[in-house]
Amino acid sequence: MTRLKAFDVIIVGAGISGMYMLYRARRLSLSVRVIEAGGDLGGTWYWNRYPGARCDTDTLEYSYSFDEDLQQEWEWPERYPTQPEILKYLNHVAERFDLRKDIAFSTRVESAIFDEAASRWQVATDDGAELSAQFLVMATGSISAPNIPDIDGMESFQGPIHHTARWPHEGFDLSGLRVGIIGTGSSGVQAIPVIAEQAAHLTVFQRSPQWSVPAHNRPSDPKMVAAIKADYPGFRAANRLQSGAQLSHIPPNDFSAADVSEEERQRILEERWQLGGFPFFGAFNDITVNLESNRATADFVRGKIREIVNDPAIVEMLTPDYTIHCKRPVLDSGYFETYNRDNVLLVDINATPIEAITPRGIRTTDADHDLDLIVLATGFDNMTGALLRIDIRGRDGLPLRDEWAAGPVNYLGLQVSGFPNLFTITGPGSPSVLTNMMVAIEQHVEWVSDCIGFMAANNHASIEATEEAQEAWVAHVNEVANQTLWVSCRNWYQGYNIPGKPRVFMPLPGFPPYVEKCEEVVAKGYEGFVLS
Repeated sequence: MTRLKAFDVIIVGAGISGMYMLYRARRLSLSVRVIEAGGDLGGTWYWNRYPGARCDTDTLEYSYSFDEDLQQEWEWPERYPTQPEILKYLNHVAERFDLRKDIAFSTRVESAIFDEAASRWQVATDDGAELSAQFLVMATGSISAPNIPDIDGMESFQGPIHHTARWPHEGFDLSGLRVGIIGTGSSGVQAIPVIAEQAAHLTVFQRSPQWSVPAHNRPSDPKMVAAIKADYPGFRAANRLQSGAQLSHIPPNDFSAADVSEEERQRILEERWQLGGFPFFGAFNDITVNLESNRATADFVRGKIREIVNDPAIVEMLTPDYTIHCKRPVLDSGYFETYNRDNVLLVDINATPIEAITPRGIRTTDADHDLDLIVLATGFDNMTGALLRIDIRGRDGLPLRDEWAAGPVNYLGLQVSGFPNLFTITGPGSPSVLTNMMVAIEQHVEWVSDCIGFMAANNHASIEATEEAQEAWVAHVNEVANQTLWVSCRNWYQGYNIPGKPRVFMPLPGFPPYVEKCEEVVAKGYEGFVLS
């Protein structure tokens, strides 16, 4: 990159949101540079290449909707796309719209500092380049900054240690190896069955048992695909009315578990279990706010775990005691069945904590586990991690790290007071991870690009959220969250997976009301923002 090069817009991140933001900015005839740490585009799907990596949202929803020819022509082979298939799709999009020419790969943003005199963002990268832009768009992802646990002795292990989000791109042969995996979140649940099939032995180190339902992945149904493509605009419109990541032609039921008999509850839950995927959590319309519906659903899944797993002691270890859906729901392909294999050992690290990683493996308080490979399925510093790993400074040199020291504050999940012309895509304070990420990304990118277009048309140089609007929004997010069961357990929505992270509920439950609010703000002349 050329030193001191000036752009209208700098976008950080070339994943799904960064690619779409680039496309939209170009349509506004703006000069754009995308800066991407990875060696190629794809974001999440560039980095996450672990065994079994697959999207948990149906392919027909997990794709761009902005180009009718693109969505009509692309064919997905399965209900849930694999990591390679998603990357293939994103590369096709990049080639179709010639996106790569405006992306700097293998380049990491080290700092972004707002120059008040020039009313521009000064951006420095790890290759020594210095750039400036009127607008800075952070498309760094909600689930992108790996959480590497601090375990004594990690440097002493004589074999490789791989985080699921930093899996070797050339792949890794697991045959004949003794593998240990730490973590049973979404990545772990996807990886464990595949690793168990390939490795000589697998030891799973579990902190919390996981609620998981079968994905029931299968080849795409040509008739269903044809029906949806016949009215793709209508299908997409219905997507945007959903709060969760579930196919709009399998909508959530509009009644509570309290409204039906026990026999009917079981029938409905079994029907949804057989459908598989996120539609299961739409068995009742109040699973996240009503304990009766939540308990009925949880008890059903507990019964399924007992049916699937042979060893009663393992059943006990695998059965959660917290509210279902409180943590991010997980879809699996044979996860619980894996614990019936002779080459799989489950270790409860609440009962027997990990003491250290040794040259030969992992030592808990009751045993030494000899291993050839350690897999860290330990998740991410979600929502804020990717942003706070960059030195971002707003007015008067205020670091974003200081502004968010007690937890993230912003307006609409889009802007932070004191940081003019800085936009965050699916940031904290927006629905993001509580809905279909593709839908959330498109809505955010369209709002931001429309805002920039409005400013250009009306000769506005900057836009900034007011402190009053920001305070009111943070209070609103907490008020809505506190009405749900999402606050009833320790989850990463509240930062519990990161030692020392403020315990604040970060995403906003409810996508359709959020969209209405964003539209209302615009209709009222960008209410809550100062345009200058």
